[in-house]
Amino acid sequence: MQAFGRIKRIVTASADAIILYFDGANLDDANNACHCMLAAIDSNKKSNSWRWLRECVPSYDSLLIVFDMALIDSHGVYRAISNLSAEDMSLQSFSLQAKENESSAVIEIPVWYGAPNASDLSVVSKKTSLSIEEIIELHTSTTYKVYAVGFSPGFAYMGDIPEALKCARLGTPRKRVPKGAVAIADRQTAVYPSESPGGWNLLGLTAFDMLIHSEEQSEARLKAGDVVKFVPVTEQEYRAGLQVER
Repeated sequence: MQAFGRIKRIVTASADAIILYFDGANLDDANNACHCMLAAIDSNKKSNSWRWLRECVPSYDSLLIVFDMALIDSHGVYRAISNLSAEDMSLQSFSLQAKENESSAVIEIPVWYGAPNASDLSVVSKKTSLSIEEIIELHTSTTYKVYAVGFSPGFAYMGDIPEALKCARLGTPRKRVPKGAVAIADRQTAVYPSESPGGWNLLGLTAFDMLIHSEEQSEARLKAGDVVKFVPVTEQEYRAGLQVER
């Protein structure tokens, strides 16, 4: 399957799935191309000719397409994707830009930096040669885009953290990372939505619940494309926030 347009590579993920990888001047540009394709597919998937589509999962610069093998094969999926018109893609690009302009409000996440059970600040300081104060200042001085949600329900991958704060994952992942732990790894930052294993460097804790709960289900509070800023708070403010979330 030959790449075309903004798609730079197409990979067979399994018997019933392919992955499209997108090109761009930078990660944000490639991510926009990915979501433009996703929007174009969404506008066509109700058509009877697309009844084979089972799921689309976007990530940083890629889109996983899962299909029903009883109705189509990977080459048929390729033909359907390549038949999306240039006009359709252009309209979706314009629509996405309009949505970004409408939803430009920044979501603030309060963080108690250096919380005793969620602090690798000294480790990060050694890795980056930054002081703890500089780490916090850099982490809070940037606005982040949510590129993808995965790993566990509500886990939002955000980027990019400042180059000076770039930090490799831990050599040995922890078996337990507390709910609400704010962390960094490479050029990414995230909040652990629930207690889980993890190998990211922890900066502190937030009372901001990454899941919206209802009687029927829980869904991710952050969506791909959201804009986030981390704000430092005191321990007292963090604990007050816990009471509010409960």
